[in-house]
Amino acid sequence: MQEPGTLIGPGHNLRSITEKISNTVLSRATPIPWFAGFALGFVLLMLFLYAVSVLFLRGVGIWGINQPVGWGYDIVNLVWWIGIGHAGTLISAILLLFRQHWRTSINRFAEAMTLFAVSCAALFPLLHLGRPWLAYWIFPYPNTFGLWPQFRSPLVWDAFAIGTYATVSLIFWYIGLIPDLASLRDRAGNRWVRYLYGLLALGWRGAAHHWQRYDTAYLLLAALATPLVVSVHSVVSFDFAVSVIPGWHATVFPPYFVAGAIFSGFAMVLTLLIPLRKIYRLEDFITARHLDNMAKVMLATGLFVAYGYLTEAFTAWYSGSGVERFWLFNRSFGPYWWAFWLLMVCNIAAPQALWFGRVRTSPLLLFLIALVVNVGMWLERYVIIVVSLHRDYLPSSWGMYSGTFWDRLTFVGTIGLFLTLIFLFVRVLPMISMFELRHLWAETKKHGEPEQPEEAVPSTTLEPAAEESDSDAPLYGLMAEFVDAEELLAKARQTYQAGYRRISAYSPFPIAELPAAIGLRPTRLPYLVLLGGIVGAVGGFALQYYASVIDYPWNIGGRPLNSWPSFMIVTFELTILCAAGAAALGMLLRNGLPRPYHAVFNAPRFKLASQDRFFLCIEANDPRFDLVETRRFLEGLGPAEVVAVEQ
Repeated sequence: MQEPGTLIGPGHNLRSITEKISNTVLSRATPIPWFAGFALGFVLLMLFLYAVSVLFLRGVGIWGINQPVGWGYDIVNLVWWIGIGHAGTLISAILLLFRQHWRTSINRFAEAMTLFAVSCAALFPLLHLGRPWLAYWIFPYPNTFGLWPQFRSPLVWDAFAIGTYATVSLIFWYIGLIPDLASLRDRAGNRWVRYLYGLLALGWRGAAHHWQRYDTAYLLLAALATPLVVSVHSVVSFDFAVSVIPGWHATVFPPYFVAGAIFSGFAMVLTLLIPLRKIYRLEDFITARHLDNMAKVMLATGLFVAYGYLTEAFTAWYSGSGVERFWLFNRSFGPYWWAFWLLMVCNIAAPQALWFGRVRTSPLLLFLIALVVNVGMWLERYVIIVVSLHRDYLPSSWGMYSGTFWDRLTFVGTIGLFLTLIFLFVRVLPMISMFELRHLWAETKKHGEPEQPEEAVPSTTLEPAAEESDSDAPLYGLMAEFVDAEELLAKARQTYQAGYRRISAYSPFPIAELPAAIGLRPTRLPYLVLLGGIVGAVGGFALQYYASVIDYPWNIGGRPLNSWPSFMIVTFELTILCAAGAAALGMLLRNGLPRPYHAVFNAPRFKLASQDRFFLCIEANDPRFDLVETRRFLEGLGPAEVVAVEQ
């Protein structure tokens, strides 16, 4: 029975962590519940394709949208899916910046969930157009029509915000995967599977200079994604807040939408992670503490959402506007009263159970509350959009809205797409970050918690040390193997003090002091990211200025042509996008990646560098290198073995 405060269950070490997580991908045996979940998602996905085919043939008239409710299920679903996509970036970026180690077991899954949720969200604006093949018109490009997008429109802001969020989330997710893809490459038994993971790993070796730039890039991406995650749902809320429709024209919308997005995002993480935790027996890695912390975040953001509801009601009453007061009454007691009060039960009453510790650590109760919250957050978006539109200023234009069979089938179909992608992800990629969990285990051991003894290495796992080669291939260097991170760090310092300068060190997770121990200088990657951000900001603003002032000036409501406050959102999004691209590309290029072949891969046991072993290599081009003396020096460090590595 694990303790509620632990992050990793007892009985684990570096090898067992790697084996347990990688086997969920590399094992040929797939749990039966996986097939059931995938089949359900795939069937719903086929229904989605059918619904979309009918939509393309017959047009958006098959939906229930009308006058005055021109936005129905499609925009409700857009906002709901975007909200769900917020949890991944929050867990990965914000919790990383705050050094919250409990994120380690759930961040990879949440990041993937973000990508799939944003993909589902992006479908609805396209389908809503009626002519989705013309969706590219919203992006700025020189065209024969001589037209540019209207950069003062919140719909254009939406396109840039969601596009940037999806791109940066994809970069963040893939960069986080690279070390674990190398682990799968080195553990795969099938040659073609090994080649595939090797191609995706880009030649990652876990060298000290790799980890130094990787850590910097990952931290910079987290810092860039943090304001981005706040901006995206704020920009989505501008679709409503900048209008003059009662119920929408409210300054509370941006923070209110962000809190609701985090609330629904964590609810979806729990909804999916709790069953998968049971199916794959990951209770040692997704522990009671993880469930407890996620429940606390849900409780806190649920209270923010409740405060937003109260603020909306108070503002409508205190404004003295008869229209706003009517909207408040109509939402509570009008034709859609059932949706309003049901969302209050789901989003305010149900989460109050999370005040109790037993509820927060009970997987079944948490699962049920998360389901209820998901329903409540969809109803919230339904109430905001439909109830505000169906009765506006003119009673003569009032109307009712009800989604049709095709509305519902399209929505349920995107849930099928989401589930299909989730189940494919957990089958082909590690849903838990192995290198971060190994790092967490090492830090836990370093700070004095009991260490689990390393088991004997099975003879089938490791290849025997190679004898000295008689081939004529040039020598790359001599490599020593160690079993502990602290030992590698100490021996690396000793090697540098002995006068060797062409030193490489390899580890399955980052060791903070290792780059300095072998004489690596601090990386200049932050300057490259700063340059990328400046280019994005200047380019984004210049693009809008040229389009709106020089090439195609539009007089919008008598505003100045250079409406620079309206240009700030696109400028901000392009700043983040270019800076994030610079961080990722700069890290890869400075590390010499992709590089499918490197001499160290010839070392017979080097594949363990991505799993549970540590290696120190003195290269043959070092001025002090002498085959006999250098071998004697390395053997004097007390390694498990020393081998010669050929080019």
